[in-house]
Amino acid sequence: MNRARLASSLVLGVAAGWLGSIAFDAPLRAKEPRFPQLTLEQLNDQQRPLGEKIMKISSVGLAGPYNPMLRSPVYAQRMYDLLDYLRWHTSVPTKLNEMSILIIGRQWRSQVEWYAHAPLAKKAGLSDSIIADLKANKRPSGMSPEEAVTYDFVTELSQKHAVSDETFARAKKLLGEQQVVDLTGVAGTYVGVAMILAMSEESVPPGKDAPFKPGEP
Repeated sequence: MNRARLASSLVLGVAAGWLGSIAFDAPLRAKEPRFPQLTLEQLNDQQRPLGEKIMKISSVGLAGPYNPMLRSPVYAQRMYDLLDYLRWHTSVPTKLNEMSILIIGRQWRSQVEWYAHAPLAKKAGLSDSIIADLKANKRPSGMSPEEAVTYDFVTELSQKHAVSDETFARAKKLLGEQQVVDLTGVAGTYVGVAMILAMSEESVPPGKDAPFKPGEP
């Protein structure tokens, strides 16, 4: 199965459910959304071609980060192109790629990133126990050498803003130079996605449980 099919089982159902319930959910909100949810019908000529592409690959449809990003169509297109590489064409194995996204999503406590990518990580072969440990903000036990170096590399770089010589040497040996660069790229890009989501106060689809509950660390 190629990478483009990895999220196909989630796309249509989640997207339709999310977009279809926006109008019903709006009167119940105590606060107006910072960016009202866009639909394909509302997109202008500059936004629509990209919106149609997004609907084919996004597990959250036009919601999540795409809802605010589409307000800046050129930026949205450049981000789409970058995410297209980092999701479907990167040198990093899908399991490790999704694991790195979960690491960043947990650090940012990003509801949408975790909601969208935890199922994809599981489908890519990341174990339930590792996903549970990541969600609990713990260094997972029982990791393979490649999973362990992915965790250490992404965590050091994102939290310490540096990578130790020992971790870098392990990453280069186990993953190779291109994967080290691509792993850095996906981690940094999803920090940016987490920022967009935080700024716009995007959350999970209406009616769905948020991964991180109020009061949890």
